[in-house]
Amino acid sequence: MTLKILVRSEKKKKQLQMEKRGVIDTWIDKHRSIYTAATRHAFVVSIRDGSVDLSSFRTWLGQDYLFVRGFVPFVASVLIRAGKESGESSDMEVVLGGMASLNGEIEWFKTEASKWDVDFSTVVPQKANQEYLRFLEALMSNEVKYSVMMTAFWATEAVYQESFAHCLEDGNKTPVELTGACHRWGNDGFKQYCSSVKSIAERCLENASGEALAEAEDVLVRVLEYEVAFWEMSRGGD
Repeated sequence: MTLKILVRSEKKKKQLQMEKRGVIDTWIDKHRSIYTAATRHAFVVSIRDGSVDLSSFRTWLGQDYLFVRGFVPFVASVLIRAGKESGESSDMEVVLGGMASLNGEIEWFKTEASKWDVDFSTVVPQKANQEYLRFLEALMSNEVKYSVMMTAFWATEAVYQESFAHCLEDGNKTPVELTGACHRWGNDGFKQYCSSVKSIAERCLENASGEALAEAEDVLVRVLEYEVAFWEMSRGGD
């Protein structure tokens, strides 16, 4: 009898810990392999250890510029849904802040292009880029639940934040000419922004149906898979 009580108590304790940590963190633990593949990809590691092939960086620069331009309509859709469905005015303010920063991001890409001699007008979106953007476009449907959309939004932002922050951590050998890119997404301000987006997603998931939770988990994994494919493309894998 005592053993059964202890087992139940331990299960209850683990359940409470999972609830405290949040649904997303629980999913990350569950899918740790693909999460690590996305946030510690060989392309990212090569930037951190200084071995990056600069032609790969140029490929990434051109493809990510196209991606960001395609990402804008998705974020605009998230903003509209936040205004209509969230019930929290702060949601719209957080997303609006992210939306506003995209203009500066696009200008940053243009400045970098001139430094790296990349002509964006000649860059053609590769398969991994096209498929990722088609996936995000599908999430803009009104049939996609707000909690699912917010989970995807957080994941796309968080992968870059964790990846480039890693390139700035102690012991890095990141080439000086690439530190600007790393600071763009690896800075503390962007980390705080990602944390705010995550909080919104977590709040939505707390009250989500079982069906919505399953959809959100699937979308999280698919975003991570698309991120891995994007890094691979940058290294010449597409």
